[in-house]
Amino acid sequence: MSDGVRLRALRASMALEGVEALLVTHLPDVRWLCGFTGSNAALAVTAQKAVLFTDGRYTVQAREETRGARVKIAKKSALDEACMLLGSLAKRGWCDPENITFAAFARLQSVMTKTAGRSFFSPLKRSLVSELRMMKDAEELRLMEKAAALGDRAFDAVLPHIASGVPETQIAAHLEFFARSMGAEGMSFETIVASGERSALPHGRATERKTPRNGFITLDFGVILKGYCSDMTRTVSVGRLSREERSAYEAVLEAQQAGVAAVKPGATCGDVDEAARTVLRKAGLGKYFTHSTGHGVGLEIHEAPRLAAGQTMELKPGMVVTVEPGVYLAGKFGIRIEDMVAVTQRGNKVLTKSTKALIEL
Repeated sequence: MSDGVRLRALRASMALEGVEALLVTHLPDVRWLCGFTGSNAALAVTAQKAVLFTDGRYTVQAREETRGARVKIAKKSALDEACMLLGSLAKRGWCDPENITFAAFARLQSVMTKTAGRSFFSPLKRSLVSELRMMKDAEELRLMEKAAALGDRAFDAVLPHIASGVPETQIAAHLEFFARSMGAEGMSFETIVASGERSALPHGRATERKTPRNGFITLDFGVILKGYCSDMTRTVSVGRLSREERSAYEAVLEAQQAGVAAVKPGATCGDVDEAARTVLRKAGLGKYFTHSTGHGVGLEIHEAPRLAAGQTMELKPGMVVTVEPGVYLAGKFGIRIEDMVAVTQRGNKVLTKSTKALIEL
């Protein structure tokens, strides 16, 4: 989908919602709409115009990257100048409350009151750009598949460096080095390496603690490739595992496979969550599954939709979600297994290919 097509899709959504003028400030939204990747941007969109405002640091970059929108280098504030342009083109403007702070919204209103003598901006009822971004086009899916494959290769490369007595930070460093050396622009988020009792921390980022003689090591990481994120989790083991640990691993694996199988067009986000959660309940581990089953992925590591209990949004072809059930027994151990899954016309395609069978090192 070209940037022109994306702006046309946004304008169609704006027309349906009665939105005359839209201020886009969330940088991933700006990038998706017009291609600009700088750190300061405000995109003003009406039915006839799209103008990107940024500052002098990005004079060359903005003109090289931006497509479908005119570039304006602001003399003072990109945000203020975008507001003033919209105020000259429309009687009323909107912005996305999910991606703007209260202080920033108050500033927008203040700018418009001073320059136009009236309150101008209203919050959108729903996030128009993020809804469009949920459905990835063929090029986005290709990039995400490549990012997932790069993550798989980095995981394979780090396995020989995992053993009892190795600091978690060293494992994370190896993993990130391999990812970078294979072409990743960066990591999708701070790499999680949590071993032994710390594996019971769902977001146990790597510490200097050495991996145990016996137990689990959870690795949750992702890479960025041309702006698009990957995300995967694998839990491996060192030394000997108890019967309880092995049984729990098999239950989480079964739950994860059930969740993946539930991903298909027409299924709700809550259906996927329930499919995974039911398995863990039957195994007597339901109370140890303490987070939602997954989330959307794309230009951001956490995007809509959210796979959680009670979520009624239906999955559609082009969505890419994670399926990541886990169990966390405080003071003992934790296990999580996560794949990225693309919704297809007939079902799904798992993008992360690394084995989910228990790896014993």
